[in-house]
Amino acid sequence: MLLLIGQGNPGDKYAGNRHNFGFMAIDEIARQHNFGPWKSKFQSQISEGNLPSASGPVKTLLMKPQTFYNETGRAVSEALRFYKMEAENVVVFHDEIDLAPGRFRMKQGGGHSGNNGLRSIISHVGANVRRARMGVGHPGDKSRVMPYVLNDFPKADQPWRDAMLDALARSVGFLAAGDDERYQTDVMRLAPAPKQDPRQTQN
Repeated sequence: MLLLIGQGNPGDKYAGNRHNFGFMAIDEIARQHNFGPWKSKFQSQISEGNLPSASGPVKTLLMKPQTFYNETGRAVSEALRFYKMEAENVVVFHDEIDLAPGRFRMKQGGGHSGNNGLRSIISHVGANVRRARMGVGHPGDKSRVMPYVLNDFPKADQPWRDAMLDALARSVGFLAAGDDERYQTDVMRLAPAPKQDPRQTQN
């Protein structure tokens, strides 16, 4: 079984934020692969279904924790205990300010790099989760990070954002098969990052 977690904040006021990029990815995977209805469990909204892989369908649980971003680990640990799963079976989709807008990288293990949602997950279940890091760029100054990630994606970012979301869902069979490197490569093939930071071209 595979557990896909989106990081984000609950409620309409946050729905379009950069910090909710993880929720957006989970929603698109659910839509493209005909997952079941959303239900409340594990302090989260969850949806069950199967993802395709080369070796056959992989039973998968999609989760959008409702604990708010910085407490994601509480929900993740509850689900892992219930299913008696290991951290290696968890993939966390999250916005990544240390990657340029539109860049995508998979990673397993390591530190949280200041991401409080990852900090919470590491403290509750350990560092060995798999991470789908979706680049949103850095605002340039540490003091501006919080308002930046809690702002909606501007119009200039929406084309690459939507292309990445589509690619993440279309290529997810590689992720389900455990081939994170192939998943990363295919997502970037389908949705190459902008050659120039879209924020630099805004009027």
